[in-house]
Amino acid sequence: MSVREHSTPCRPPGETVTLDPHAEPFHADGRPDEVGGQRVGVLLSHGFTGSPASMVPWGRHLADQGFAVAVPRLPGHGTTWQEMNTTGWADWYGELERAFEKLRANCDQVVVGGLSMGGGLVLRLAAEKGTAVAGVMLVNAAVASSNKQLLALPVLKRLVPSMPGIVNDIKKPGQDEHGYDRMPLKALASMLSGWKSVRADLPKVTSPIVHFRSAEDHVVDPSSARIIASTVSSRDVTERVLENSYHVATLDNDAPAIFEESVEFVRRVTGP
Repeated sequence: MSVREHSTPCRPPGETVTLDPHAEPFHADGRPDEVGGQRVGVLLSHGFTGSPASMVPWGRHLADQGFAVAVPRLPGHGTTWQEMNTTGWADWYGELERAFEKLRANCDQVVVGGLSMGGGLVLRLAAEKGTAVAGVMLVNAAVASSNKQLLALPVLKRLVPSMPGIVNDIKKPGQDEHGYDRMPLKALASMLSGWKSVRADLPKVTSPIVHFRSAEDHVVDPSSARIIASTVSSRDVTERVLENSYHVATLDNDAPAIFEESVEFVRRVTGP
């Protein structure tokens, strides 16, 4: 597999890390709607230790429908888990916010979507940006965990840099999200801290929401979906249970349904 080198602000000038070519961001300019002439943008965020590879097929489908699309690479992802351990929630949210503002400057309306931690990040965007977010699309969104082992994280992260991770929780054979098989613990602690702010601000979320949730998910437990549904102030909330996919549902058997239903959702929430 070929790789290219890039500089990163987390390292001294001139030092480089290799970037997995599958982790390249994806952008599409889109085109104005044939009826109203408005341009609609969609921002998609991958999850913790994942990469844009998990979202690009979805992004391409939306782009084929004429939407402007941005699938950024969150800092520390697509390189090494060691580099990711030098990044945190503020870095990931900052990258997503920059992509959102760029879409917002070039589009009449913007819808956001996220997988796993990406779902928590876009909910944070919806809480902060208000009516500037026309709709929120979630896929197995993560804002909490009932895993008691995480209680030891404040101490554990000082003793070991990483632990075995969960990658490619996909039911469909032959799929690869190109994520890390190690979980960087300092980055994990930062995500848990970020979740606290997301949960605290969920009542500020008023945008329409569709949540695609896998019936069998080995990464995110059902507590996140319950918290989101019971805490947001959105009056328009739909939960769609996926019966034939695991966590990375955007690459799994139910991906075609997610893609098609998301097009319908974007058109509905941005329409007249």
